Amino acid sequence: MWTWNEKVNLTRHLEWDDFVGKDLKDVTQLSQLLEPGERILDVGSGGGVPGLPLSLLRPDLKVELAESVGKKAAILEDLKKACGAAVVVHAERGEAVIDRKPFDVVTCRGVGSLAKLLRWLDGRWDSVGRVLAFKGPKWADERGEARHYGLLKGLQLRKAATYETVGRGGECVILKIQPEEQA
Repeated sequence: MWTWNEKVNLTRHLEWDDFVGKDLKDVTQLSQLLEPGERILDVGSGGGVPGLPLSLLRPDLKVELAESVGKKAAILEDLKKACGAAVVVHAERGEAVIDRKPFDVVTCRGVGSLAKLLRWLDGRWDSVGRVLAFKGPKWADERGEARHYGLLKGLQLRKAATYETVGRGGECVILKIQPEEQA
């Protein structure tokens, strides 16, 4: 992953320590929130984090990656082969994948605001058990915006994990979002 990142800047990290201190820490935090055998869709996979390293750390999971940028999806295929990861790569938007099949968990990291994410998931909750969304220090502002637009009606939003990482300037959280009747 790091070799590809040096060529095409998949992660926006210029230093190895940032990659390990941010990206891989996110993966280890996420891995603790998942049950054995769950079906995971990593939306907007970009450079493969968290989905690709998650599949190596937790081979009991069924991990799929959705990346709509063709060049990045091709790199994900190359990374998958290089590290022997048992993942499926979809060169398309996550909602297209969700429209075809259900997932226990959808992960997203750096794909947009909570409001954007919740609009995108509207009408798809029957195919998504829960969402685990990575957010930085401004997550509460995003929650306020989502509430303002009524996007949290019928949903439960909770912090699933809180932790510090290198250089993000505050706490990182993984938010757990799911329909209230499933909570």
